[in-house]
Amino acid sequence: MGSEIASDSRTRACTLNALIRTGLGADAIATALIENLHCLQGKLPRHATRNDWYMALAYTVRDRMMERYVATVGSIAEANTDAKAVAYLSAEFLTGPHLGNGLINLGIWQAVEEALSRVGQDLSTLLEQEEEPGLGAGGLGRLAACYMDSLATLNVPAIGYGIRYEFGIFDQAIRDGWQVEVTDKWLRFGNPWEIVRSEIAFDVKFGGRIEPYYEAGRYRVRWAPEKVIKGIAYDTPVPGYRVPTTNLLRLWKAEATESFDFQAFNVGDYYRAVDEKVISETISKVLYPNDEPKAGKQLRLAQQYFFVSCSLQDIIRLLLMRDKPLYELHSYWAVQLNDTHPSIAVAELMRLLVDEHAIEWDQAWTITQKTCGYTNHTLLAEALERWPLPLFAKLLPRHLEIIYEINRRFLDDLRLRYPYDDQLLRRLSLIDEAGDRYIRMAHLASVGSHAINGVAALHTELLKRTVLHDFHRVSPEKFFNVTNGVTPRRWIALSNPKLSALITRHIGDRWLANLEDELRRLEPLADDIDFQRNWQAVKAENKRVLVRLIKERTDIVIDPHSMFDIQVKRLHEYKRQHLNVLYLITVYNKLRRSSGAAATPRTVIFGGKAAPGYRMAKLIIKLINCVARTINQDPLVSQVLKVVFLPDFNVKSGHRIYPAADLSEQISTAGKEASGTGNMKFAMNGAITIGTLDGANIEIRDAVGHDNFFLFGLTAEEVERLKAEGYRPRSIYESNSELREAVDLISSGFFSDGDRELFDPLVDALLTHDEYMLVADYQAYVECQQRISHAYSDQNDWTRMSILNSARVGRFSSDRSIREYCRDIWNVTPIVPDERRASSGA
Repeated sequence: MGSEIASDSRTRACTLNALIRTGLGADAIATALIENLHCLQGKLPRHATRNDWYMALAYTVRDRMMERYVATVGSIAEANTDAKAVAYLSAEFLTGPHLGNGLINLGIWQAVEEALSRVGQDLSTLLEQEEEPGLGAGGLGRLAACYMDSLATLNVPAIGYGIRYEFGIFDQAIRDGWQVEVTDKWLRFGNPWEIVRSEIAFDVKFGGRIEPYYEAGRYRVRWAPEKVIKGIAYDTPVPGYRVPTTNLLRLWKAEATESFDFQAFNVGDYYRAVDEKVISETISKVLYPNDEPKAGKQLRLAQQYFFVSCSLQDIIRLLLMRDKPLYELHSYWAVQLNDTHPSIAVAELMRLLVDEHAIEWDQAWTITQKTCGYTNHTLLAEALERWPLPLFAKLLPRHLEIIYEINRRFLDDLRLRYPYDDQLLRRLSLIDEAGDRYIRMAHLASVGSHAINGVAALHTELLKRTVLHDFHRVSPEKFFNVTNGVTPRRWIALSNPKLSALITRHIGDRWLANLEDELRRLEPLADDIDFQRNWQAVKAENKRVLVRLIKERTDIVIDPHSMFDIQVKRLHEYKRQHLNVLYLITVYNKLRRSSGAAATPRTVIFGGKAAPGYRMAKLIIKLINCVARTINQDPLVSQVLKVVFLPDFNVKSGHRIYPAADLSEQISTAGKEASGTGNMKFAMNGAITIGTLDGANIEIRDAVGHDNFFLFGLTAEEVERLKAEGYRPRSIYESNSELREAVDLISSGFFSDGDRELFDPLVDALLTHDEYMLVADYQAYVECQQRISHAYSDQNDWTRMSILNSARVGRFSSDRSIREYCRDIWNVTPIVPDERRASSGA
């Protein structure tokens, strides 16, 4: 009897403990919160700091993901499942803060708020405490994060593979108008979301020599490396929205195979004792080292190979754990290369199959092509990575041999198909033989993948016509389009909770999981006066939130009743932030000559980072800040026009910026932006777009209606034609008095304290060749902005347009993008993980 009571007590205790770890109610969460504060932070509530409370809450929320996470990993790792999984290889994953997203996807926001209130804590304060992982530079990394969210939400088993950068994208400070890069110490307080998998580690080789030999009559190759670095897995759970699936983001940290040389230490050589550790860990130290110097190029190539090799070795390990043969790799894994950074995967997978697993070349090539898919994200030739042959040979000698052999076979096949077209073969070769010899990584990815996709309809068509024209000619069946998308869970529900609540009150709560179909139910409300007033009230409150952030960051006070005209994105000449500046100077000149009383009050907000080595982009930031200072200090002009550069634009600040926007600036040169995703985030939150026919702007305009989009500028075809005819920007400058006045004011030193040379590089670029057609599009842009000012004065009609923008952009959910990848490229079907526990080796 006593043993039965004891057993029953243990059962109840285990059940209670499980409830504390997994319960989704406020009682269980409050208990777990205090337990984690005690056991993991080692603090009593009265002594706990804000960070202690945040860490305790983060662990509490992560615990509630783990049961689903373990079950999902089981579907990838266990032998008795036939699920096909996705491996998403990306040099960037700009996830943003994890806490808020986790609360929404688990459906426990209100329960957590209640639990925190019981212990005297505020959820909004703890959300603000979280450090943002700076593991991406912009749209590429943010897209990867959105896709991971959608993969989990759609119950598609997936692993996102990348690098655990110790220091991410730099924090941006503005000093005297210039961008200053500050180290991003996102790990300084620890990372409660990651799980260290020390047992999942792989050796990655660099340099050395190649040793041919024969084994059982077969020619084989042994790679004797100069250096070996170990990659350690760090996993972060990625929960889907109200579904059983929780996928994982697996990031690799570089470590030395031997981190301490005891013999060197014993003889007093203390630096050499830790030298191997320091050198090895450099690989995962920082996101995107400056690759202008040779050492920077070598480190960047080493980073790309490091994470690709670890990831492919891990995929093969997981396949073999399931007792599946390597020749069926493509039946169980779809490996997607997110841009050219992971394209070395083609050569590395061949090396692993041929050298490490003794598979014949032809079979290995079939496996590789069927497994890999390649997403191209750029039409800019300079962004299609190429590596100097000597550098590549020094770092990856075996891969150079493999690439030579891939290229030989590829060109031999083309010679049979196109026997008299040597120029075609030269253009398609994986090796650029002109001048200094280079390896063309986009060519390697295109040859080694079964599918090549662009990320917007125009982008895909331009790929076929321009940078990948020859590949489309010889393999048209490989080309697909999958227009980018963004997750509504983060970019509406989390960043704009008041709008989310308004939408839910009117159409129910199914829209977050089915945006494309459900959001259109808002359309009949676009002309409803009461709904318009509620919509306006939400926008007004969001603007007040942004006003406070701007005051806190810049000390600039702006009018919340003015039009918020926002351009936030990475700084690049083709994105044309300086076209916006030319317009602002034109408005400034007009306002100086008049009282400004009839002008529509407007606040123009910029944000974005320039690559540390991109001098012209940094000069544009300086120009923005100089013009902003002049305008904001003018007592008359500043009453109707303010200009703000908001430093350190990132995901957290995006949560406040996108919901507050009235006007979304998407003004890149037609034919240069692959897709864009900021345009989608703005439109989802009710901003109206001013834009060119570039990237996904075209599809957004078609979706929301041409009357609800402000279009200006040359088309991609008109840009090409004008350049071919001999474009002369100076003649336009000389014939347009307002443009000439704006440019001359910059040149005169008016905005730069009399320094007439400061902005000469920018002015010279505009007037001599104007690569990105600012001068050509200037007048159309100014006239379009005038139409916008007039439209904004009718707030009822503007609000109707705003509602229709939100209601009609549901197809730009990343859920739709992932469904298309699954159907057209990956051949993957969703699964619902069962409740069995996965093997610990996954």
